[in-house]
Amino acid sequence: MANSAIWYLIPALIMFGCGVYGFVTRRNMIAMLISLELMLNAVDINFVVFNRFLFPGSMEGMFFTLFAIAIAAAETALAIAIIINIFRSVKNIDVRDLNKMKF
Repeated sequence: MANSAIWYLIPALIMFGCGVYGFVTRRNMIAMLISLELMLNAVDINFVVFNRFLFPGSMEGMFFTLFAIAIAAAETALAIAIIINIFRSVKNIDVRDLNKMKF
């Protein structure tokens, strides 16, 4: 792999690490969703970088990244809808209180 690829992989690694840290330490569902999206974006950057440097003539990594972004957008919309419904019924979106919910 070329030496210039490291300049793209280091920010992706930092983004993924921040996402994992945020997902593990936060108890708010919105903050956890944002951390999950940060991890997905770091993976998308890795798809593009590895495709660019391992297979420079093909575009499969770019197309896969576009589909991953579209699926992540749909997943985010669905997760926000679920979080809004939980907030309407319980008036709280803390993860620790999810086991106390009675629907």
